[in-house]
Amino acid sequence: MFGSIRKFLLQLIAGANLATIFIMLFIGYSDRLDPVKHGVLANAGLVFPIFLLINFCFLVFWLCFKKIGVLIPLLGYIFCYIPIRTYIPFNIPRTPPDGAIKVMSYNVWSFAGWERFPDGKFPILEYIRQQKADILCLQEALTNEIGKARVDSVMNKLYQYRDTAMSRPGGDCIAIYSRYPIVSRERIQYPSKGNLSMAYEIKKGSDTIIVVNNHLETTGLSVEDKSSFKSMVKGNLEGTAAKKASYHLVDKLSEASIKRAPQADAVARYLSKHLGRSIILCGDFNDTPISYAHHVISKNLTDCYVESGNGLGFSYHEGGMYVRIDNIMCSSDWQPFECKVDSKIKDSDHYPIFCWLKKRGKP
Repeated sequence: MFGSIRKFLLQLIAGANLATIFIMLFIGYSDRLDPVKHGVLANAGLVFPIFLLINFCFLVFWLCFKKIGVLIPLLGYIFCYIPIRTYIPFNIPRTPPDGAIKVMSYNVWSFAGWERFPDGKFPILEYIRQQKADILCLQEALTNEIGKARVDSVMNKLYQYRDTAMSRPGGDCIAIYSRYPIVSRERIQYPSKGNLSMAYEIKKGSDTIIVVNNHLETTGLSVEDKSSFKSMVKGNLEGTAAKKASYHLVDKLSEASIKRAPQADAVARYLSKHLGRSIILCGDFNDTPISYAHHVISKNLTDCYVESGNGLGFSYHEGGMYVRIDNIMCSSDWQPFECKVDSKIKDSDHYPIFCWLKKRGKP
């Protein structure tokens, strides 16, 4: 009798484990869904780590009660290898070789002009000074909070070549700073009230590099929305309140995804027109590693964090929302090394992401 009950329970748990794997697979490949047609489902990548954890719990269960069952969650991880590696890569660290250039992308949140050291200096500007990146792409680089003169007093000493672009008067501002000459600039056209992407040609020796700086459509979540999300995560919202807050968040995220999809398509079209060129792409995608925006933009590029980074690499950390939404990508003629998200500086709501790139030898 006891043996029959045990067998039934194990079969039930095996079924639950298989269902978890099917959901995990669907979520892992949900980045193929166009948000314009599947707004809610296209945001499924947000819960991908939850199902990775549930599957791990099944693995622990099988180890304790029936070791042969371990094959089920293990096969689930194998089938889901590509999205798992995209979301949480692990690589053997390799020291950047001589001749590698340092690229950094950073959403500076108006340089957090309200934050100062005791000596009056600004943490984000001092951080940028210390990093000594060769190519620096900034998002939300408005100087209203800090003053343009203060930004220029630091950045003009570090970089001879620079450019800024605004979505509209008083709108978002993105900036590029380079140790190498900027020889052309082009705005990638797509519909948006407050976001933009810019493409630059940069001359490094005899090479011409296309550098694309992006700030794609924001999530549109207010301070109150993020506070509600944080309360849900902590379990402080229950019942009707939690249900209402979750529906509201899903609706807002879906709306943002629908706006972001044509922007990502426009960037992808620009990149496809320049296949074979040397490309470095940076920016704040406002979307997860398992998302339509990430998928279509990275199709013909190498995600530097996936290729050379380690761990989850959360680059956004405000309001209890932790996810990697900032990226550096490159064409196949570059080899990335030690891509990192630096969580030591917390003055912006984003952490900076940086990477070393070395030109590959010609075959």
